[in-house]
Amino acid sequence: MQYRDTDSVRLSDDGSAVVIIDQTLLPSQTEYLSLTELDELCEAIYRLRVRGAPAIGIFAGYALYVRGLRISEEDGDKTTFYSRLNKEAEKLIASRPTAVNLSWAVKRVLSVARGLPPREAVSAMHAEATTIHEEDIATCMKISEYGLTLIKDGDTMLTHCNAGALATSRYGTGLGALLLGAERGMDLHAYVDETRPLLQGARLTAYELSNAGVDVTLICDNMSGLVMKQGKIDACFVGCDRVAANGDTANKIGTSSVAVLAKHYGIPFYVFCPLSTVDTECESGDSIVIEERPPEEITGLYFSKRTAPQNIRCYNPAFDVTDHELITAFVTEKGIIRPPFDMRKVFG
Repeated sequence: MQYRDTDSVRLSDDGSAVVIIDQTLLPSQTEYLSLTELDELCEAIYRLRVRGAPAIGIFAGYALYVRGLRISEEDGDKTTFYSRLNKEAEKLIASRPTAVNLSWAVKRVLSVARGLPPREAVSAMHAEATTIHEEDIATCMKISEYGLTLIKDGDTMLTHCNAGALATSRYGTGLGALLLGAERGMDLHAYVDETRPLLQGARLTAYELSNAGVDVTLICDNMSGLVMKQGKIDACFVGCDRVAANGDTANKIGTSSVAVLAKHYGIPFYVFCPLSTVDTECESGDSIVIEERPPEEITGLYFSKRTAPQNIRCYNPAFDVTDHELITAFVTEKGIIRPPFDMRKVFG
């Protein structure tokens, strides 16, 4: 199955390029891109060809290594090498502002290079980027195991956006327990929000879960309240892009609405959260920068014809922030964290 056999982000066999599945083409077409140039690496992040906080981190680590390799081949001067490398690192970080894994991975790979001659720096960057990837595989497995303790055979979960192998590595975070449970023969069900306007739920989550043998029902985003009221949902599972020190959590737009509804209907709301997604320097959700995307994503993307009047004003935030009071628990590689939330204490 895809989540076990294929990495959505990896290095090319010769180590000179970053290879990704172009997620903008799924589920109708599976195409791999081999990227080396800075502009195309940044474009892949911004255009969501690679997406999901952990996957972006893996991608960014490999991307900086690939660029370091290219720079070292073009100019072996140490001063020039670091001047160009730092500028390219800044441009990678600027590609998307909300997911903390992007800046975390770039800074981590950059830190092992500092002060070394260019060739040694490139070797160290390669090793660190590979370690980030290996750590995420292990982290996703641990998170998936902990997630399985929250559900039983026959349960039905509601998901929002996509937090499976495409967004991370192998099993994923928010979908990891479902994928692992299905692999172990559990009878699990999922209601999947379509996740407008980019349709990650419809295009990606439904694709991953159905391929894994999970019974999937796709719903529009505005149907979540009804299926909760009808008693069809046992728990809500979501991933996250950034978690503040107090537990406020940024995730794909619409997540906070699901959390409010779950609170109202007494349904547990779990956030699947790798350590790399926690930003202990961010006090609360009020400090999280929310990325705004082009209006065309609302008015026409993934539709054959434009769905809104010409020149209509649009507001297209990519994320919202779920208040920590609405979160039942965080499922992490260190275990399940329940209130009161103090992420500095847990992850410090």
